[in-house]
Amino acid sequence: MKTKPAKTATPKTAPRRPKRAKANADAFVLRLYVAGQTPKSMTAFANLKKICEEHLAGRYKIEVLDLLENPQLARGDQILAIPTLVRKLPMPVRKIIGDLSNTERVLIGLDLLPRE
Repeated sequence: MKTKPAKTATPKTAPRRPKRAKANADAFVLRLYVAGQTPKSMTAFANLKKICEEHLAGRYKIEVLDLLENPQLARGDQILAIPTLVRKLPMPVRKIIGDLSNTERVLIGLDLLPRE
């Protein structure tokens, strides 16, 4: 006669790991490098926010990095001019320099519109 292996029950009081939300594969991680709250920096942020709300609703994260407070941060993404937008994700990394007022160029730079 064959015997079945004994089943081991897990106690109901055993702690369970919380389920992690799946990372959104379509999520955009954007870094905007600025130098203080200059008019050009504020315009770049407002333009970026508007573009993201219209074209990436719920699929983006914006990190604003002020180089006046942390100038060493410029080295990591090789920032030479400000304001500069860096698309960290999805890969590949892309950079757009300026106040982001030309929406079409920003959308092309973020790969949201095909290049002509």
